[in-house]
Amino acid sequence: MTNDGARMDVTMTAGRSFLDNRVNLTGFFSYRQSDILPQGSRSWSACEVTQPTKDAALTCTRSQYTQVGTIIPGSGANAGRVLVNNPNGSGNLIPWGSTQGAAANPFDEFAAQREFNRINAGGFLTVDLSDAAEIYSTFLAYRDRSQNPTPLRIYPSGVYGATPYQVNCNNPFLSASQGQTLCGNAAGTNTLVPFNLLYRFDGLPPAYNKLENLGYRVTGGIRGDVLKAWHYDIAGVYSANRSMLTYPAFPDETRLRQSLIVDNVNGVPTCRTGGSACVPFNPFRAYNNAAAFADYAFQSVDGAQISKPSMWQVLGTVSGDLGEYGIKSPLADQGIAIAAGVEFRAERYIETADALFRETNGGTDNRYTQNILEGNVEAQLPLVEDQSWTQLLQINAGYRRSKYNRLDGAFDTWKVEGLWAPVDDITFRASINKAQAAPTLTQAVSASNINYVTVGSRNDPCATTPDPQNPGRFLAPVASIAACRATGLPDNLYGSQTLSCPDGLCTIRNGGFNLTPETAYTKTFGIVFRPRFVPGLTVSIDRFLIDLDDSISYFSAGDFVNGCVQTQNPYYCRGIVRNPNTYTLYSPAASNPTTGFIIQGTSNGYRSDSHGWDFQGQYALNLQTAGRLDLSFNGTLMTSVGGQESPTVTARQCVGYYGPFCGEGFPKWVHGLRTTWSDASNVVNVSLNWRHQGPMTITFNAEEGLGIPYGAANRRSTYNRIDAYNYFDLATTFNVAKRYVLRLAVNNLFDRDPPLIPNSRSELGLLRNNTVFRYDLLGRQIVAGATVRF
Repeated sequence: MTNDGARMDVTMTAGRSFLDNRVNLTGFFSYRQSDILPQGSRSWSACEVTQPTKDAALTCTRSQYTQVGTIIPGSGANAGRVLVNNPNGSGNLIPWGSTQGAAANPFDEFAAQREFNRINAGGFLTVDLSDAAEIYSTFLAYRDRSQNPTPLRIYPSGVYGATPYQVNCNNPFLSASQGQTLCGNAAGTNTLVPFNLLYRFDGLPPAYNKLENLGYRVTGGIRGDVLKAWHYDIAGVYSANRSMLTYPAFPDETRLRQSLIVDNVNGVPTCRTGGSACVPFNPFRAYNNAAAFADYAFQSVDGAQISKPSMWQVLGTVSGDLGEYGIKSPLADQGIAIAAGVEFRAERYIETADALFRETNGGTDNRYTQNILEGNVEAQLPLVEDQSWTQLLQINAGYRRSKYNRLDGAFDTWKVEGLWAPVDDITFRASINKAQAAPTLTQAVSASNINYVTVGSRNDPCATTPDPQNPGRFLAPVASIAACRATGLPDNLYGSQTLSCPDGLCTIRNGGFNLTPETAYTKTFGIVFRPRFVPGLTVSIDRFLIDLDDSISYFSAGDFVNGCVQTQNPYYCRGIVRNPNTYTLYSPAASNPTTGFIIQGTSNGYRSDSHGWDFQGQYALNLQTAGRLDLSFNGTLMTSVGGQESPTVTARQCVGYYGPFCGEGFPKWVHGLRTTWSDASNVVNVSLNWRHQGPMTITFNAEEGLGIPYGAANRRSTYNRIDAYNYFDLATTFNVAKRYVLRLAVNNLFDRDPPLIPNSRSELGLLRNNTVFRYDLLGRQIVAGATVRF
């Protein structure tokens, strides 16, 4: 019964008319704020939940970034062993994860809801000169800021490059036992030995990952009615945004290395280099939250990455009712209506970063531009109206031609729609359209621009990994030896611990793809029923068939890894790029590597489809003195959700499945039913909304013939299904004296927790959630609000 995650919204709107209402000015201001909600505040997300092997007991992912300090010798008999300082302070090194406190939760600092605030402001101006000319303008601006705390960390030396950290074997901070483990026979001498270090400072103030967005949009134009039947609108738009992402504090490499080589000078631990300003650090002491060292070694931030998208737009439209000139069907009352328009857009995207960001994260500054010219025409043709044999027969059509300077040639989209109402109670409708969509400039930039991360990654599927339930024991590789051959790995390295990435997080290369337009063909067929014998009832049923070629989609690193492991198909295995000598999948981000990573990003797929039925219904029932009852229903029955990434990959069917190859999936049936009661005077409204999500099964248990490449050997007995979910939301509204509106709502009334999905990061490409996003992640939410009119 904890109360947390508070949010607040305040909005003020004011306006006034002048000069006999011919000039109108309206402005608004809004402020929104939300408190941080750590993942650990919910039992289902207190850690990253995993099943180390199929149907194994649940466990938490454990991080090598520990509060006691993780030490990995780089030479001698213990080279490569992952050790930690004993949490009991005895001064000896023990295996990582072997006792309480000897491992950490890698995700407990992340938030389900970030600390956030947003300001919106804007204004609207219209000047009515005459029926033929109205000048209008709008101005919108916003600023939002959010941040997320994260512990200060010392990262492994590989983040900076290939050179390992060094420590002198006569370092006064080393105990005799630690010196023997690191240095062997050289213990107590002036010898420098290599080692790796990961340390997490939970006892110090956290660093912050910060995001700020600033933007504005200005429009202006003139519109009006001319020549009896025509309406025109000519407008211009300019919009710009500045987004700055500031990364958490990062240790300066030079100062860190200086702080690790320490001599005993007259009984005082002293840095060997770096002068008097250097602060020695003792990494061989558990829970060493050394504030002085942190102040010396950590930069205030790890640099900032800035993006600046902007757009100029000029457009004009004209529409007319040709019925004013007698151009219409002899069987219809309405005339033919047409509309035409032309539009030009100039887009620009600038991405920059400061020197500090480039030093640790790599990448380059970029500037991209794109110009688009489009023209369109639409027509509405009533053929038959109010005849004894047909109430309405109408055809609508449209055509658009688009030219992008970043693409060769031009492309078009079109639509044809038909309506037929044989009687007032029933209307049949159908449509077919072809839509070609070029990648947006942002999509093109994110697809082509390359950067490197480890956040959200996974370990090499061909490496053995530590068993979190049995310290000192290693689990077999996830992938078969045949799959590992397909990734370019020699047989003699299969199952080698040397393939394991630091903290089990291999390098990910984002981007490096060239996008092309996607093409969709959509067909819909439906019926609308408004029976006169049941006043207030409207029911519609529509069949939709959406088939998409060259779909622009996001492919996670997990998509490529899972696909290669299961199918060995080159389409997937191309996403695993090994280093040529070590065959590892880890490379320092700052080096802009050409090998040693898993790829991910926005790319073109081959084919995908989405087929189903939509059901809608509205019913208004007048209860006379007892008020009014309104019901609204929306349901979707999916019959096909799937696709093919390439012609050589079997088409798959994902309706009712989630997991590898289907991502978060889509239930076969979802619906929402809202029932609202209003009293006779409309002072009180009470609304109950029922949200239903159908059940889903994990793809490991998929039936044969669905194109999901998992056989009987991969079937799961535990955590293999998400049952049907039902949420109920209750809302009430009170209208007081026509000037005051009070609102009270409870969403997720019964506080239903989302389903727990182990391995959601490695199997679904999700980070820090243990569930999928279609479910309520925050729990019961109570909302109170008021509106005051002056």
